[in-house]
Amino acid sequence: MIGAGARAGGTVGSPIGIALAVRLWLNLGMCNRFRMTAAQAELAQRYGVAMPFAPDQEAPPPELFPDRSAFVVRHDDSGARVLDTMRWGFPHQVPGKRIDKATGRPVLLEKRITNVRNYTSPFWRSALRQPSRRCLVPFTAFSEYAQTRGEDGKLPLHWFDVPSQPITSFAGVWRPTDTGPVFAFLTTEPNPLVAPIHPKAMPVLLHQGDEERWLTADEPDALALAVPFPSQLMRLDFTS
Repeated sequence: MIGAGARAGGTVGSPIGIALAVRLWLNLGMCNRFRMTAAQAELAQRYGVAMPFAPDQEAPPPELFPDRSAFVVRHDDSGARVLDTMRWGFPHQVPGKRIDKATGRPVLLEKRITNVRNYTSPFWRSALRQPSRRCLVPFTAFSEYAQTRGEDGKLPLHWFDVPSQPITSFAGVWRPTDTGPVFAFLTTEPNPLVAPIHPKAMPVLLHQGDEERWLTADEPDALALAVPFPSQLMRLDFTS
């Protein structure tokens, strides 16, 4: 949610604006836990990924959190779909509370930005503009925390899935880094099913027929897919 920086008093793309956005994002805790319980062979069949896989491919754990590895589907240079593992969250440095005595400036801390909300932010534009940097993030369920604490003092965790698409895709972007490729996925306004639980946002879910469009279309056409998924096709709290 880089755009939160501008609304909080910083200019979009400025160091102050981005730092504020990251701090706000850390407090929201949204869209930061999902499940991918399907086997690797199921993913290959679902996404039309050719076998065999790379010998060093490792299956991530079924429940995913920021800064952990997850499966990602993208196009390689030949246009074929490939199944990769990438770490969740674009790295970004923000000022910490500790002051560097040598410089008198705050020590920079690396944070992981997992959600893309302001599609016009310079932080995301290079990835969104290039189809080769868009990807599909497979999931079988995603979660959102409610905004009101329960009797136990904790925020209730609610899970959502799409029964008609047991393996569904988030609309994602990725980029290489010095420590390996990373990904994030887009968020949008919540639909009527998600809004009562998490009114700020929900992930951008793709219909299976729109996945290739997300991977190949020009930027305006691809971003037209960044809309709330139909709530009537989703299910809530099927495991809670």
